[in-house]
Amino acid sequence: MAEREQDLSIGQVAERTGLSVHALRFYEQEGVMFGPVRRGPGGRRVYGEQDVGWLNLCVVLRGSGMPLPEIRRYTELARQGPGTERDRLALLLRHREAVDAQMEQLRRCREIVDHKVRVYEDALDGAAALAEADAAGPARPGLGRSA
Repeated sequence: MAEREQDLSIGQVAERTGLSVHALRFYEQEGVMFGPVRRGPGGRRVYGEQDVGWLNLCVVLRGSGMPLPEIRRYTELARQGPGTERDRLALLLRHREAVDAQMEQLRRCREIVDHKVRVYEDALDGAAALAEADAAGPARPGLGRSA
């Protein structure tokens, strides 16, 4: 007899995916779960490893900026199974282009932040050098100090 996969509670799935319990319920309501969420005794949601894997994919897609309607569309295509690979590929290729554009924008932002960091580091290094010079006295003998 095949071993049944371990049943996971909504709290366990939240911990393993980084999603809140509220977000899990929302994802179910919005139709981004691959399959229907099973119910255990008392009507509590019961998840399996396949659900966790799917949700982790959704977390990555969402974290990379894919809008929820696109995740829903990808889910619908995946549920339909064979014959939708071309559509799923096209969706993911479009998303990859968006991710690449976002990464380029972030790279440009990082360059500006790096520049500002150097400006402030140089200013603080200069201020520290100025403070040390002030503490040591005048740079030329005979100015401002009495012997």
